[in-house]
Amino acid sequence: MKVTETKLKGCFILEPTVFEDSRGYFFESYNENKLEEILGYKPTFVQDNQSNSSYGVIRGLHMQAGKDSQAKLVRVVEGAVIDVAVDARPDSETFGQSVAVELSAENKKQLFIPRGFLHGFSVITEKATFFYKCDNGYNKESENGVNPLDTQINIDWGIPVDKMIISEKDQEAQSFEEFRK
Repeated sequence: MKVTETKLKGCFILEPTVFEDSRGYFFESYNENKLEEILGYKPTFVQDNQSNSSYGVIRGLHMQAGKDSQAKLVRVVEGAVIDVAVDARPDSETFGQSVAVELSAENKKQLFIPRGFLHGFSVITEKATFFYKCDNGYNKESENGVNPLDTQINIDWGIPVDKMIISEKDQEAQSFEEFRK
């Protein structure tokens, strides 16, 4: 497995070793011991989630705050997305900075997003099936988020504005400036 730490401390791109032959392919999508070696601690994933979306959909930017904060291991099993992590840890040297990675069924890349990050993705193919593991369960009372089109964060979602499909909740989310307060 190839591991690349992004410019955001603790946020890693994981590229599995893929074994292919005439039957198809095989790869290890998760190995607790290898992830512990990379992270320096043993993650305990307690929830798996999956979504299916069409071209132009933007989901995020979301996070859970406080004791309900979540780390995520994300990947795409059909189609392709631009996956985005924004450092929302107030004491971090990279607070407010983001990384964007294309995840696809074809490239099989995964992104590990540590606790304290806003997260979102945009679908750049006809449709995409997105899968993620979380190390903490969902708690509505801990939800937080930022409008994905906030100009302070200025994320290139890889989709023309007139083709973007964003939920009402995400359109009405606070600005990053409001989030900081």
